Amino acid sequence: MPGERELRVRRGTEEVVAAQEQKWLQAQKTNNPGLLAPLLADKFVNTGSDGKVTNKAEALATYKKTKWGSVEYSDLKVTVFGHAAIATGGFKAKGTDPSGKPLDGNERWTDIWVKMPNGQWQCVASYVSPVRL
Repeated sequence: MPGERELRVRRGTEEVVAAQEQKWLQAQKTNNPGLLAPLLADKFVNTGSDGKVTNKAEALATYKKTKWGSVEYSDLKVTVFGHAAIATGGFKAKGTDPSGKPLDGNERWTDIWVKMPNGQWQCVASYVSPVRL
């Protein structure tokens, strides 16, 4: 059974990772991939709802060309495993994709965060799945 100190550390980590997810949301709301870049590890891997796998540079290029009119997260949960954490949640958004086609997203996402040697939490992998209605 975890001790009081361990529970405090875990809660603190959950709060830090949840705050990082809110920064990610803000980057989407403001169409500013520059806010997102420092949250992603250099070896970041993204699996989009279309199944396409991209690295950090490719993901940021897509974010730069995607224009969101509205974005919201729901049901954000963070589970901590030592120096790693898994964040999950819902994503609803409207906007246009890089080719200018309308987007109407309703998805679930999973992000894996790791505490880097410099003490910063960064996302190393993200997976998105469409929600079928």
